[in-house]
Amino acid sequence: MKIADILDAKGRTVHTILPWATVADAVARLERLGVGALVVCDADQRMVGILSERDLIRELARRGTDLLERRVDEVMTRKVATSRLDEPIASAMARMTRDRHRHLPVVEDGRLAGMVSIGDLVKARLRDMELETGVLRDMFIAAH
Repeated sequence: MKIADILDAKGRTVHTILPWATVADAVARLERLGVGALVVCDADQRMVGILSERDLIRELARRGTDLLERRVDEVMTRKVATSRLDEPIASAMARMTRDRHRHLPVVEDGRLAGMVSIGDLVKARLRDMELETGVLRDMFIAAH
């Protein structure tokens, strides 16, 4: 299975925020959407960073509650790990685990094509394993 298969099933919506928005706005957006990260895009829709719950917790510990008044671009992660539509799920899972990323924006031809979370990848892998188990069980039953 490839990343494209996950996006075909879950959709390609990418939740974004502008770099000059406040952290308070970002927190409210994360809560309202029920997501764990927002891709930070400039006015031309170019990805300039990602803001995750982990970023917020780290910065809250450093700055205290006045963090909420800061701009998103002051606390976002600038070096964003991304994936491609044709990347195998196993490869993306290994990278996410190794580098401790919970979200990967998917980029195709220089444009955002979707976003996957580690939960999306685990669910897809479990479905794949259940299918393989069912096929093997059916083959075993048919052979005996």
